[in-house]
Amino acid sequence: MFTYEFHEQRSSEMRRRAEQERLALAVLRGRRAARRRAYRGAPEAEAHSDGPRRHRFTRAA
Repeated sequence: MFTYEFHEQRSSEMRRRAEQERLALAVLRGRRAARRRAYRGAPEAEAHSDGPRRHRFTRAA
């Protein structure tokens, strides 16, 4: 009987954790979608300088 009760406890705990993880992922997806929507609607950001952001070639040793 003890084994069965332990199994039931473990099973319910795993279900709770899975539900929490699903909720967390849903929240993340919602935040990402909101960021994408905001990014699409935002005007182009102005660059701080006119030069390239990265050097064209790597530096020689």
